[in-house]
Amino acid sequence: MSGVNTISGLTPPLQPAGAAGPANRTAPGGKTDFASMFLDVVDEVDRHQQQSALAIQDLVAGRSQDVLSVVSEVANADLSFKLLIGVRNKIIEAYKQTMNMQL
Repeated sequence: MSGVNTISGLTPPLQPAGAAGPANRTAPGGKTDFASMFLDVVDEVDRHQQQSALAIQDLVAGRSQDVLSVVSEVANADLSFKLLIGVRNKIIEAYKQTMNMQL
């Protein structure tokens, strides 16, 4: 497998955007607010979707000839969206379990 080339231009995996940067919003006590961290991740997924759409438009309009970069942008946007949906489903499942708890 030493002949396999790495793919350049891919962004690193999604990380909580509240961990660093100007969008860092903290709750009282210095802890990151979950809602704002989740909204930052949703904004990041939206940015990936917009980059994917722009790459497709550039390819269709003839401004770009590199199909591989378009495919990687689309795959990156798809993967980040699927991850977001998976997290959303886990949050909903946890909420339902919490609501069904006996007190």
